[in-house]
Amino acid sequence: FQRLPHILETVGKEGFAKQINLCVPAMSADFSAWLQGILAYMAMVDYPYPASFLKPLPAWPIKEACKFFNQTTYSDDSLIVAMAKLSNLYQNYAHEVKCINTSSFAYQGLGNAGWNYQSCTEMVFPSCNVANTDFFPPSTWDVAAYSKSCHKQYGILPRGDWLTVQYGGRAAGLNLSGHSNIIFSNGKLDPWSAGGVLETSNPDIEVILIEDGAHHLDLRRSHPLDPASVIEARRQERNIIS
Repeated sequence: FQRLPHILETVGKEGFAKQINLCVPAMSADFSAWLQGILAYMAMVDYPYPASFLKPLPAWPIKEACKFFNQTTYSDDSLIVAMAKLSNLYQNYAHEVKCINTSSFAYQGLGNAGWNYQSCTEMVFPSCNVANTDFFPPSTWDVAAYSKSCHKQYGILPRGDWLTVQYGGRAAGLNLSGHSNIIFSNGKLDPWSAGGVLETSNPDIEVILIEDGAHHLDLRRSHPLDPASVIEARRQERNIIS
């Protein structure tokens, strides 16, 4: 990510777009944001078998992506090749497109635009990247910029405190004393688990952590390649519900 601006300056937007096979030339900041996005999405759907929840992807897509970046040093040219392979893995694993569309993260029919609206209203989810500890470049949570973006897209402003007012949030502690009969299951491979309920002292709440689970893997249909941790999670869920 640090070398991306230099690479685009060296080869030019048009030359870079041709080597990556982009549909439209992109600025370094825009392409960097898209790369961060597809890596986050691949982590989210890091399933142990081929799946097409967001896009057609192979089993363990993060492991496949890491194969493109297994050298200790890279020339600019070899780094461009690695980024091209990563882009193609996410956007064109099924060989269905002619070029890489950096404005797309998922199937249009998935309905993920609904999540964008929800995250601009009730489900505001602050996020940032910390220098020297995160994989991605440093970034801060800018509530003013976020609000401006939401207003531009939907004509609304986020209700940043709605979750806390409605459910108590983390400030109310982890006992969730006002709630019962809920199973909070989180896959440890799922980036969204960072915002999940991972522990509680409330005996009427169940928390299940899935060691090898990505996003809602336990709620997908069973598969011969399911890891033991998700099989056990489903067993626990069935017993709790019954």
